[in-house]
Amino acid sequence: MNLKTPIGRLRLFAILEGISFLLFAITMPLKYGLQIPEPNFYVGMAHGWLFILYVILCVQNIFIHRWSFKVSILSLAASLIPFGTFYADTKIFKPEQASQTTT
Repeated sequence: MNLKTPIGRLRLFAILEGISFLLFAITMPLKYGLQIPEPNFYVGMAHGWLFILYVILCVQNIFIHRWSFKVSILSLAASLIPFGTFYADTKIFKPEQASQTTT
């Protein structure tokens, strides 16, 4: 993963955003089951920032690589479902990065 390219940065933030989304599976039971809200606050804050950065990087890559409407919507919608960003990384971002290194 080359972080010097826009697609490389998008791949990194897709993985981080996906991990932060999945951390809610731990922090929500802590908040509502055990009345420990602090971890959920910090994970929520991190997830919010990572979500915003993911969307910005998606839009940047949509314009740079001139993705089709379908690919654009799929890459943006991936952040709304669990494991979606991991799927988008595997099916959209990784092949796009591989095609850049061969050209």
